[in-house]
Amino acid sequence: MRLPSGKLFLIALCALTSVLAIAQAPQNVVDALKAADKSIDEIAAIPADQRTFDNTLGAFDWVLAKVDIDTSLTVFMQFVSPNAEQRASARAADELVSEWFIGVTKREDLYRAIKEFADKKPSLEPDQQRLLDHTLRDYKRAGMMLTPENRARLQEIEVELSKLSIEFETNIAEDPTKLFFTKDELKGVPESVLGRLSQSRGLYMIGMDGPTYGALQEHCEVALTRQKAWMAHKRRAAKNVALIEKIIKLRDEASDLLGYANRVDYEIETRMAENSKAVAEFYAGLRPLVRKKAIQDMAEFTAAKRSHLGDYSARLNVWDYSFYKNKLLKERYAVDSEKVAEFFPMEAVVKGLFDITSQLYGIEYRDVTASAKDLGLPLWHEDVRLYEIYDTATKELLGRMYTDLYPRDNKYNHAACWGLQPRRVLPNGTVQKPLTALVCNFTKPTADRPSLLPHDEVETFFHEFGHGLHNVLTQVRYASFSGASVERDFVEAPSQMMENWVWNKEVLAKFSRHYQTGAPLPDALLDGMLKARRLGSGIETEFQFFLGQMDQAFHTNPTGSVDTTATMMDVFSTTMLYEPVPLSFYHASFGHLTGYQGAYYGYMWSLVYAQDMFQRFEELGVLSPEAGKYYRDKVLGRGGSMDAIAMLVDYLGREPKMDAFLKHLGLSGDK
Repeated sequence: MRLPSGKLFLIALCALTSVLAIAQAPQNVVDALKAADKSIDEIAAIPADQRTFDNTLGAFDWVLAKVDIDTSLTVFMQFVSPNAEQRASARAADELVSEWFIGVTKREDLYRAIKEFADKKPSLEPDQQRLLDHTLRDYKRAGMMLTPENRARLQEIEVELSKLSIEFETNIAEDPTKLFFTKDELKGVPESVLGRLSQSRGLYMIGMDGPTYGALQEHCEVALTRQKAWMAHKRRAAKNVALIEKIIKLRDEASDLLGYANRVDYEIETRMAENSKAVAEFYAGLRPLVRKKAIQDMAEFTAAKRSHLGDYSARLNVWDYSFYKNKLLKERYAVDSEKVAEFFPMEAVVKGLFDITSQLYGIEYRDVTASAKDLGLPLWHEDVRLYEIYDTATKELLGRMYTDLYPRDNKYNHAACWGLQPRRVLPNGTVQKPLTALVCNFTKPTADRPSLLPHDEVETFFHEFGHGLHNVLTQVRYASFSGASVERDFVEAPSQMMENWVWNKEVLAKFSRHYQTGAPLPDALLDGMLKARRLGSGIETEFQFFLGQMDQAFHTNPTGSVDTTATMMDVFSTTMLYEPVPLSFYHASFGHLTGYQGAYYGYMWSLVYAQDMFQRFEELGVLSPEAGKYYRDKVLGRGGSMDAIAMLVDYLGREPKMDAFLKHLGLSGDK
């Protein structure tokens, strides 16, 4: 998952900031916003006959970038800091910065200045024209054409949405859910997992972090334990149900004010899909194809459960899926996920990622964690590492990347990449270097074992690293187009394409090594993994349909008044083959509902392009520097400086096709 930087291009300045936020926000944030206000005043005051691109649009782009540079690390601490006071301060800063941005497109003097320049019909370079067009477009989308009364109401809504979204995300990150089980209730869970759990009065404490929860679901032989854990996981942050319904209602009101049929049409207007009808047609075309595979999967997994229990009337429940998938992997494909993890110690995976991407993209990495203080960059926990990335040929510093890889209390509890600072070429020719952060929750090391990553965690790491490189390898000159500042339904393409490398024999042989013996992953084990790659792919793809169509249903309701739990259950029933489970709240802890609202379809949409782009690597070699340089130049380097579809056509040499995507899902081609 890729999360946006603190600046969403032209989100918006608000003079009516919360007194509470000002009181709690760190002084550096307050000072940065005051300086930005002064700079915007200066832009707006330039006489018409002296107005140029550089002193108007270019200067405005730099103001927004500078706010990002000066505030993003402070705001980011709400997701990663172990200090409760710092997290609260970061949330106050986030609220203050968000309110500041919300007002930028409400400043009529700034809009007049930009419109005044646009009316001259200046001759501009393509990226400059794009910046001008996007700025005017975003003013319209922010309500500049509304009556003053409606514009004021829109601003109130946006400020309230910002506060509610922060609260929604905080409720997920700081959810305290823990369960306690006896060892018998955890029968089948490996000792390597039990050994890292806290104990109290003979009971093991199970948290909801990915490695712990996932291990229980995969290995625990006690169905009731799996069910209890599943229910607890799906009831996290239950207070968010009321919160998201309020958020949806406000989003709908804002969309109505702006003249859109629904929130999805507003969100998608600036994306590749362009409208909700295109998304509905995308799902409608895929669902029948995937349903066939899902039915096969359900029959296969149900048969495994019945055989295991000796009960030939047993049904497969949603909390059974991971357990029986793991069982089938072992028994049918001789793939033991615990044994596979022994070949992926964290140190080897990091080195492998660095070696592979260095070879592909002509870059090198330097660990500068020890120098972070000298660079003016914080280290918020002992797990955090900081790297600099250089171009091998020119020795130019391209950017920096943080990694924070292990779970802890009150930390963001999934995997995501933050673009903390954008790339920007300054008027004097110097370059502001991008800074990105990978935040993950992988299996922690123990006293006697290093961090050993199951293969799916290796895949997740490669995915997030794809986002990180998108941010760092950008070569744009304007911050608004830096890195992953692309259409939201394309942003997951580079990251999902990166996942393909962990399924390639040549690549895995390059970096897999047993944590004790140093031996590479055995061919027999690797062959089993490759044969089993599409095991359950129909069920898993339908789950992605469920999430995407739930998001669409929430944001296309004509009234905006949504019973989200009932809607979630309805969508679950129509997209999944499982029986829906009462009193489960997928949506309460579904963090994509803030940030990806109306756009979660983009994961599946962008996977089409990811697989299409990867074909060039398959043809030239997955470790081909030629293929890597071409991709770096044609896609990663361009950031959002051109339309994603035009960039794709230029990269592919043709219009995109779905063939590789369908093959990837096991729906055509090699199966």
